[in-house]
Amino acid sequence: MENKVIVDSSIDFSDDIKLMSEEVDRVPFKILIDNDEIADVNLNTEELISKMKSSKKHIKTACPSPDEYMRLFSKDGASFVVTISSALSGSFNSAMLAKNMFLEKIPGGLVHIFDTKSAASGSTLVALKIKQLVEENLNFNEIIETTNKYISKLKTLFILDSLDNLVKNGRISGVKAKVASLLHIVPIMGDNGNGEIELVEQVRGNKKAFNRLIEIIGEFNIDFENTILGITHSNAKEKAENLKKELLIRYKFKDVLIFKAGGLSTVYADDGGIVVAF
Repeated sequence: MENKVIVDSSIDFSDDIKLMSEEVDRVPFKILIDNDEIADVNLNTEELISKMKSSKKHIKTACPSPDEYMRLFSKDGASFVVTISSALSGSFNSAMLAKNMFLEKIPGGLVHIFDTKSAASGSTLVALKIKQLVEENLNFNEIIETTNKYISKLKTLFILDSLDNLVKNGRISGVKAKVASLLHIVPIMGDNGNGEIELVEQVRGNKKAFNRLIEIIGEFNIDFENTILGITHSNAKEKAENLKKELLIRYKFKDVLIFKAGGLSTVYADDGGIVVAF
């Protein structure tokens, strides 16, 4: 009996954690820049950033098709699928269509689709949680219940060095981005509990924003000793390592894990972006 963990490419990487092991299958998004369609598979993110900066057009992404999900489902075990927030992409709905198609062919099949209501490090932490529960041999319903409880408590925050891609993707207006740049305003963004992005605070200056992010994390009611925090960085390894160091000095997290942004996270976090989840 083969239990499978299947993820879309909102899940990011770590040299220390072999999330992309044989036990986890990754279904890629497509990234559309000018006339190029790029599959989010082992991308050189530095080259991707360069292409994004040189493009003046909207940078688009396309989620995996139902068929791409369906062909990975286990026929003799359980399949657990992890997707980026359904409020940010159609990936969750695509996976749900795949599930319905699969169950028509194999009634009684075991498939569950998790809407992480997050992205980047948040989605990665959910995938790691499921992988852990599968390895602990919890049954199908126990894994669903435990993971849904984990997702309901998950918080996501992020700081971007550049707002260019959010403008190109229509997430914010060009005028707002220009004003923020002129005034050296750094927005600290986060999730609203339903997987949508909201403004948490606006801080003047990158250093102040970095320090305020650390303070905001401490303002949540966190059981630090039993909580793992994840940091996704987009071409900002040193910044991520400094953040990890400061967090461990200030708070007693069980662990702080650093992930390198894959293609999808790089599109939205852009050059220098940091996403934290806990």
